[in-house]
Amino acid sequence: MKKEFRVLKNYEFSSIIQNRQFVKSSSFVCYFQKRKLDHARVGISVGKKLGNAVCRNKVKRQLRSIVDDVFTFEEGYDVIIIVRPAYTNKSFEENKNEMKENQNRINKRFLKK
Repeated sequence: MKKEFRVLKNYEFSSIIQNRQFVKSSSFVCYFQKRKLDHARVGISVGKKLGNAVCRNKVKRQLRSIVDDVFTFEEGYDVIIIVRPAYTNKSFEENKNEMKENQNRINKRFLKK
């Protein structure tokens, strides 16, 4: 995932989360908001409950790989993905399928507007 497709600033994270549009699953909470740039962006947040720094960095690397496969960055929204502790109990493929389902649910909600 290229740096230009990432949400990096704290105020951008806050803005998207304060919009309060989200989709939940067992491994992820995905907040979304209409994009402000000409391409979609994704932010990843992994809390300390998931483990030490090595474990959290592994989760972030895996999640970036999943995002590259699932998102086209042509979507009309920016997304913040918050990883839940259940993520570590599932395989990579299960988490990838769950992220695809979340994206489909976001697309349905976003297109309703």
